[in-house]
Parts: sequence; C-alpha cells; structure tokens
Amino acid sequence: MSASSGADFAQIRYEVDGPMATVILDRPQARNAFTLRMSDEIVAALRMAESDPAVRVVILTGAGRDFCVGADLSSGSFDMGGDGAGEPGWQEPAGRVSSTIYSLRLPVIAAMTGVAVGAGSTMVLPCDLRVASTDSRFGFVFGRRGISPEGGSPWFLPRLVGLAVASDWMITGRVIGADEALAKGLVHHLHQPADVVDAARILAADIAENTSAVSVAIIRRMLWHASQAPTPDALHAAESRLIAELPGNSDAIEGVQSFLARRAPVFPNTLAADYPSWLDQLR
Repeated sequence: MSASSGADFAQIRYEVDGPMATVILDRPQARNAFTLRMSDEIVAALRMAESDPAVRVVILTGAGRDFCVGADLSSGSFDMGGDGAGEPGWQEPAGRVSSTIYSLRLPVIAAMTGVAVGAGSTMVLPCDLRVASTDSRFGFVFGRRGISPEGGSPWFLPRLVGLAVASDWMITGRVIGADEALAKGLVHHLHQPADVVDAARILAADIAENTSAVSVAIIRRMLWHASQAPTPDALHAAESRLIAELPGNSDAIEGVQSFLARRAPVFPNTLAADYPSWLDQLR
C-alpha cells in the first residue's frame, strides 16, 4: 500500500492500493475526535480518490481502537464554526463529509471499530456498505449534549433503519451496541476488531474486480433518488434512456461477452468519459 502525494494531511492519512483508496482518521491519541480540519481533509481525500482513474472503491476507517468519538470537546466547548460560520452557503463539518460521500461517483465502505458516536455515526450514513466490529458502539447523542443533529442524519438515518427506529435512537440519544446496529440495518456485517479492515478490503476487491465503475456510479445515484422520490416515474424515464443506449454501451457488450466466455470482465468505460452526467439532476 502506498501513500498518495499531493496533499498535506495532518489529521487523516490517504493511501492507495491498486483500485482501493483508504481514508484513515488519524488522531488515535484523541480517539479520532472530529475537528473542522479533519472534516476538510476527509473531503479533500474523497475528491482525490474520485479524480484518480485507477481508484474504484474508497474505504473510510480510523486508526487505533475507535473509529470516531464525535466532536473534539477538549476545549470545553463545540468549536466547529471556523470562518464564515452561519453565513449563506456555509455548511457544518459533518455535513461536508456526508454530502460529499452522497454525491461521490465511487462506492464507499465504512470500516469501523470501537466507538462511533456523533459525527462518527453521522458521516458514515451515506456510505454504501458499513462494516463494524463486535465491540462497536454507535450513538446519535445530540439531545444529550443540548445540540441539534448534524451530517444530514435526520434525512439519512430513517432511510436506513426506518422512522420508528431512527426516532428511538435520535430522541433518546442512547448508545447502540453492535448487535442492535446489525439487526436494525445500520451496519451490514460484524467482525472481530482485528478483521474489520480486511473484511472491507475483501468487499472492495470484489466490487473492483467484478463490476463496471460506470454502472456502480449509476446505481448509487438511482438508489438515493429512489429513496426520496414520491413516485418512480422519473426513475423509469432514466432507466429507459439508459437501456435504450445499451447496444452501443461498451461495458454492456463486455458484460455479455465475459459472461458467455465464463471469464472475468474487463470493463472499458471510465467515469470521466462515460458517466451520464445528466443523472446527477436526479439528486
């Protein structure tokens, strides 16, 4: 695994290994407590991954025992404003991360161990897969800190676990154990702490080796659109437009040919050249 150059990161690490980019929260001495700088560095790393044609999947994880214990409160208060706080167009830090993941054209896998509360729970909600450890704990603890939710969590969480469960977790602000998180659909898989990142890498390798980058980006956009659209009409129209283009779609041709030949596919299309940007209007 090699670290990518071109960015001066202080609170995260960014590493690329073949088709996998790994964004690592790197304040283990502070249990990866979330800061304004960390937020901006995560966003920058995600955009670096998206602009790298070799990268197919992003893994978001944390160094040390815990994924992220939420906002850094070592100063005795919430210090997440920064320049321009409250001005038009300003976005709070956890929301910067979650909205970037939401709009990304690459799939993102969260690999979490230990505590993931506050921003540690909200920033991973738009990830495509969430892998956690058997000792993981989650919490939307905002009411217990006298603050409002962040990271778009009141929008994302009910779409993952349902409104009743989201209401329970957010209104009580209680901490949720790994088994409950798995049972309610917040996480997809549980593993022993030492195995979490390896499990995420296995999932990432499967996606990178067996799927089309453009198809996966299209699927990501359609899934999020379908979760909020009042009817499937716009989705049907988009699907029809895409299906009509299949005879000239190089990835579709390769998908059929590789299936018939019983070999691994080698999809030629790229996100830069072949992603149908008009799909972003479905957001």
